[in-house]
Amino acid sequence: MYGRILVGVDGSETSDVALAEALRLAKEQHAKLRLVHVADIMPPAGLESTHIDYDLFRDSALRAGREFMDRAQSLARRADLEQDAESAVIEARAHDISDGIVGEAARWRADLLVMGTHGRGGLERLLLGSVAESVARHAPVPVLLVRGPAAKTTSTAAQTRSRTTRGAAAKPRQSPRGGM
Repeated sequence: MYGRILVGVDGSETSDVALAEALRLAKEQHAKLRLVHVADIMPPAGLESTHIDYDLFRDSALRAGREFMDRAQSLARRADLEQDAESAVIEARAHDISDGIVGEAARWRADLLVMGTHGRGGLERLLLGSVAESVARHAPVPVLLVRGPAAKTTSTAAQTRSRTTRGAAAKPRQSPRGGM
């Protein structure tokens, strides 16, 4: 049973799906919930040499994080978890979002970490990286990765294309373990 659930929130549709699952689990398990957004306060790579007002960039990132938290808190209130839901916006330097989430999970002594994943693979994952994958590798507690709607849609489209190219009557192949 989980008593302290930490959920990473970034305002994306995938994050919303993970938040909904965390709210469901927290209510079901009578657990405390901590909503966390890690604000990347460093400008994107390549912009360091341009004239950037770093204070303005930082303030903007933190303001967006607070807006994500306000929205997440509103969802928690609708799920009757307002009193059990805490929130935090954490600053990350050098694009270390996963370090911020893992560190907060350890500091707050979470029993479970919940976050969304876009389900990227191959070259896209290699180029863009995966915060979710890094968190799963380094977290001191179990991690529940919730696939977002884009990942499900992509997966369904790929399965449909695969079946279509083999013919309408062809059955989907099964793996040696009996799954798809």
